[in-house]
Amino acid sequence: MEEAKEREKLTLVTRKSCFGLPTSCPNCLPAYLYLKFSGTPFDLDFNLINPDSDQIPYVESGTYVAYNNEKGGVIRSLSEDGFVDLDSQVRGIPEWISAKAMVDSWLADAIIYELWVGSDGTSAHKIYYSDLPWPLGKILYLKQVHVVKQILGITKENAERREEEIYRNANDAFSALSTRLGEQAYFFDNRPTSLDAVFLGHALFTLYALPETSVLQSKLLEHDNLVRYTEKYKSELIDSSGSSYSSTQSQSDPSSSVPRRPSQWSSKPKSKPKREKTEEEKKFRRRAKYFLVTQLVAVLVFLSLLGGSDAAEVELDEDDDGADYD
Repeated sequence: MEEAKEREKLTLVTRKSCFGLPTSCPNCLPAYLYLKFSGTPFDLDFNLINPDSDQIPYVESGTYVAYNNEKGGVIRSLSEDGFVDLDSQVRGIPEWISAKAMVDSWLADAIIYELWVGSDGTSAHKIYYSDLPWPLGKILYLKQVHVVKQILGITKENAERREEEIYRNANDAFSALSTRLGEQAYFFDNRPTSLDAVFLGHALFTLYALPETSVLQSKLLEHDNLVRYTEKYKSELIDSSGSSYSSTQSQSDPSSSVPRRPSQWSSKPKSKPKREKTEEEKKFRRRAKYFLVTQLVAVLVFLSLLGGSDAAEVELDEDDDGADYD
């Protein structure tokens, strides 16, 4: 731990802030909270030009970079590479391993299901595509819905059954975690671990970023101790240290940081004085325009391939209908 402190300060790059959270991305929140639980000083920055990149979140420190899509994610990389390791005392405990697996699978599946499939897409649009032109954002959203259905194994034939399974697993996970936590401060060993960071990230996202009609949110609210736990650490790790990330919010949409939850769950948005754009922001806007063009080309190619595939299926069906089996 001492060696980690002597290194160059970490920078955590995430998706932007909204819903009263330092970052509204369900993949980014656990990494943010992991560093907060560890007490490691870090800067928070936002990446708006790659809304569908699976590299986000990522951590930078000098020449060191740890991406979300490498080595099992940012938290695991920070641990294995000797920067921050909160799990050294619990990594071999079977109960901790199974609890972590539940959070990483069952709760994670339920969140992406509600975000992309089980809702009207309002939250997903605000998090990922609100900075893009509407047509491009809508097409990228539909593309991601298709990807998520493939990840979750959802088809027209099994959609209802898979929905029931996803919510049943999430409910079982909440019940098991509620029993495990009881009235303790943390889930294991009276100290924070990556389990606390990942669960808290999922719980904050469920309570604040998902719509009020969310089935997953209603299931979480049935467990008072999990809600109290979430509120406690939101107050200690986020509300009390908002200034630590406010300086990096210049790239995000100010209107997107307005909380949508009751006052006891969120802080009031701060208005910002109007100012002239810096050279860095002008450069960022030029890069964003280039990104929009490349994304539009990628989407057009995707749609053309998808259209060709559909046409081939139709032609094949017609051939089958006219086949002579004599």
